[in-house]
Amino acid sequence: MSNDSAAHAASAEEERPAGREQRLTVLSGPSGVGKSTVVREIRALHPEVWLSVSVTTRAARPAETDGVEYHFTDDAGFDRMVARGELLEWAQFAGNRYGTPRAPVEERLRRGQPVLLEIDLQGARQVRESMPDALQVFLAPPSWEELVRRLTGRGTEPPEVVQRRLDTARVELAAEKEFDATLVNTSVRDVREELLALIGISGAGSAALS
Repeated sequence: MSNDSAAHAASAEEERPAGREQRLTVLSGPSGVGKSTVVREIRALHPEVWLSVSVTTRAARPAETDGVEYHFTDDAGFDRMVARGELLEWAQFAGNRYGTPRAPVEERLRRGQPVLLEIDLQGARQVRESMPDALQVFLAPPSWEELVRRLTGRGTEPPEVVQRRLDTARVELAAEKEFDATLVNTSVRDVREELLALIGISGAGSAALS
């Protein structure tokens, strides 16, 4: 992470008044960079960190449970949520819409519970508009070559889909400076500890603020 980003994040943590409600932490970055893996590691060690459950118009898959993987709704229900301002952010992907319900996030922040939101660049920008106090963290790959290796090495998607992801990744990497802090994913364990330190979890490593 750059010195400027580290200093910015450290300053933000130092200025947070004691006893104030928690600050939303947004984790974003290109596809294949390891966001979901880092989030799983954090949740496994610190279940008190609440991960927002998205709402989607996509049909539930056989192994999915409403309210666990996603909140499932139809187009009319999603339209109502958008019209009422009930979503912090939303986007469309592959013909389905996905969004972050506002009320559960705000409720847990008021309780003092740390909240983590894993979203793409478009969603992160929307959250910045609707909740400007949120800490925006960008997860970057060690190099472009490594990101290409990770995406092509999955072997689960056709070449044209991989190419679209790479094209999108270029745009997302160019937006890194929009974020409050950048973490480079050379090690899941290191990134986990750095992100926990930014969130303010007691006992987390201090590498992100050094």
